[in-house]
Amino acid sequence: MFPILNIGPLSVAAPGLILLLGTWIGLTLAERLAPRFNVESKTLSDIIFVALVAGIIGARLSYAAQSIQAFLENPLSLVSLTPGMFDPLGGFVIAAAAAFFYGKRKKLPLGPTLDALTPFLAVLVIALGFSHLSSGDAFGTPTDLPWGIFLWKAQRHPTQIYEILAGIMSLGFVWPQAGKSSKGEGRTFAAFTAFNAGAQLFIHGFRGDSTIIANGFRLEQVIALVILGISLWWLGRFNKDAETQDG
Repeated sequence: MFPILNIGPLSVAAPGLILLLGTWIGLTLAERLAPRFNVESKTLSDIIFVALVAGIIGARLSYAAQSIQAFLENPLSLVSLTPGMFDPLGGFVIAAAAAFFYGKRKKLPLGPTLDALTPFLAVLVIALGFSHLSSGDAFGTPTDLPWGIFLWKAQRHPTQIYEILAGIMSLGFVWPQAGKSSKGEGRTFAAFTAFNAGAQLFIHGFRGDSTIIANGFRLEQVIALVILGISLWWLGRFNKDAETQDG
């Protein structure tokens, strides 16, 4: 693992740098493909910018709310650049809400906008996997399999690499879809969401840091299963509408 990169006299947090690079690559790709989804590149970059800013602020405030006493004692830590002082789930919820309301205000069509955002999200999934690999987070359970990696004093499932492979596969699906006429706007996003929910359902079966709830169930797998069900239902609606139109 390489949590810190030493560049001359500078020490840079590798996970944060990887996420920044992934954000830039994803945004560049999404802007280039946006016209194929009938969405203006500038419109897409604006909504991504709004979501990123809101997500970063939301992730920090959500983390602060969970550790409020520490932040009351040291209020300046609210503006700390420490990557570990963010709540990813809280940031995601705030980012999604900000993007939704921004889109509503600008009267953007929901389906095409979600489709146009999908390449950005696919690259971000890959970057997140590399970020986890560099930091050692999202580690796997111990294993004797030959492709295990030595981490935290044990041979473990390389769940970070599983994440990267899942992201590459989803990007390989999304990229060819750009510009193709699909039966139902939003179909590309729904398929991407279903695939990644299924991937997380699989990957968390090998994660060593999952949240265990009642009867041994993993919270992350339950959430992934719900998202997978909603996505498959959404795809089913597209297929039903397509059959109705063909009939």
